[in-house]
Amino acid sequence: MRRWSWFDAVNIVLLLGVAAATLYPFVYMAAVSVSKDIYVMKNEVFLWPKGFNLNMYEVVFRDKQIWGAYGNTILYVTLGTAVSLVITSMGAYALSRKDMVFQRGFTLMIVFTMFFSGGMIPTFLVVRELGLVDTIWAMVLPGAVNTWNLIIMRTFFSGMPKELEESGRMDGLTDIGVFVRIVLPLSKAVFATIGLFYAVALWNNFYLPLLYLRQPDLFPLQVLLRNLILAGAVNSGEVTSIGGDNLIVEDSLKFATIMVSTVPILLIYPFIQKYFVKGVMIGAVKG
Repeated sequence: MRRWSWFDAVNIVLLLGVAAATLYPFVYMAAVSVSKDIYVMKNEVFLWPKGFNLNMYEVVFRDKQIWGAYGNTILYVTLGTAVSLVITSMGAYALSRKDMVFQRGFTLMIVFTMFFSGGMIPTFLVVRELGLVDTIWAMVLPGAVNTWNLIIMRTFFSGMPKELEESGRMDGLTDIGVFVRIVLPLSKAVFATIGLFYAVALWNNFYLPLLYLRQPDLFPLQVLLRNLILAGAVNSGEVTSIGGDNLIVEDSLKFATIMVSTVPILLIYPFIQKYFVKGVMIGAVKG
């Protein structure tokens, strides 16, 4: 039987503290968003809702602007993740090939971008000259490749047995054929992991739309949420009436909107958890 040490006890306490600090804001927002307005205004809600009601969620789901932003976010995440995975996987596979001409030089140039970049203004000028401003592609192409994700995927591909590629070439496959028919079917774990990284980054992204989007119809949910938090959704103050005895408390509305924007991406994790750990570990320890 394994004996417990002080190190184990300290680790457990620290991890429980981190977990509590991480979960508390989420639990608090959930409690406030479903609490009755009078208790929210009195600051009597802590970790458990008081006077349970779903009025704020009704307000959120009746807002056509939020539904439009939701649709934009789903479009950007779906399209952006697909484009990023295609570009990243093809680049990573090429860099994993030791026989590629200037393979080391290309790798060094890509790693260089992790520490130095052109900056916000030069990047904006390039995007503008390419005609991407105020288009869907402004949300997809500027951040299509993350260098760290590319390196993880390259390391994953480098660890694959070379005999598999050689057997494919003996059957008449080209480099693209080997990649599509042999490498991709064996890379579900790393694709799920990197795809999750890209999807979460795109879902939470409000930096790119602030720079490149001008039309409100193209705004994703996070920009709408940012504007709501900074300026408030109610012009007349923190509390307003929506008819009868129903009140909109600004904090409740903000937290309800945050919950609506956060829960969908959280629901993805359980479905790819088995791939997530495997993909990260393989990409981290090989090569």
